[in-house]
Amino acid sequence: MRRELRLEGAGRRYGLRGPWVLRGVDLAPAAGTLTRIEGANGTGKSTLLRLLARIDAPTEGRVTGRPRTAYVPERFPQALPFTAEGYLTHLGTVHGLSRTAAARAAGEWLDRFGAAAYAGTPMTRLSKGSSQKVAVAQALLAEPELLVLDEAWTGLDTDARAELERAVAERTAAGGAVVFVDHDPRRLAGAPDATYTVMDGTLNRRTDTTAAPSGPQVSVEVQGPPGSQLPPVAHQFLTSSMQLAPGTHRLTVPATHSDVLLRALLTARPPWHVVSLNPRTDLPLDDEGPR
Repeated sequence: MRRELRLEGAGRRYGLRGPWVLRGVDLAPAAGTLTRIEGANGTGKSTLLRLLARIDAPTEGRVTGRPRTAYVPERFPQALPFTAEGYLTHLGTVHGLSRTAAARAAGEWLDRFGAAAYAGTPMTRLSKGSSQKVAVAQALLAEPELLVLDEAWTGLDTDARAELERAVAERTAAGGAVVFVDHDPRRLAGAPDATYTVMDGTLNRRTDTTAAPSGPQVSVEVQGPPGSQLPPVAHQFLTSSMQLAPGTHRLTVPATHSDVLLRALLTARPPWHVVSLNPRTDLPLDDEGPR
């Protein structure tokens, strides 16, 4: 990531005499990490994300570093004079993609989020859920080095929520940094490298026990070359790991992260052999349904 973004003593208030929303914030999301931001409504979580995305400038302190950044706001504007595909293609060219590459990426992300049927639909006619899929797709199509998500799962259906979790895993595995806010404490439970709480205008890192991963889990039995170690990226996503014999491991991973794990194993040098892949039926499932 080109020069990791860093907030140094950052503060933000609205108006010359307005109350401080945030003050004295230090934060530097490292490459390849996932950071969760928590806090009650109105504490300044969205203000913090806007500083990270450089949408707003700090009133005091400074922001350094300019990674290629993408941002999904809490409220995405729908009154845009584009079709869904046209908007994504336009954004792709703004991010530096050729028009052909931008159009291809737009189609791929719409398809991944189950919105390909709405590619030619004007943005103003999209439902809230379909509009949210476009909002998420626009942030992912140019492979950002810093991805900032403000309640990005809200309004998505079950499949699209899982796809976004999969995309987050892909971003961190590729070396990107992801910072997110979500009202559901089960969202990506067990996955964040760091969790911070916004309270009374300050940012505090949580040091309590990490929550256990939730949702469907997959068990993967793999064999590696003699003396080899699991690829470092694989450890980012594991719920558990058991060595069955020298070079043979049983790995448990959230189902939404299984593709990333398999890619890391199969593209390692030398590659690992996947013996079996099965859903874990002995673990409790997340009962989250569509909202």
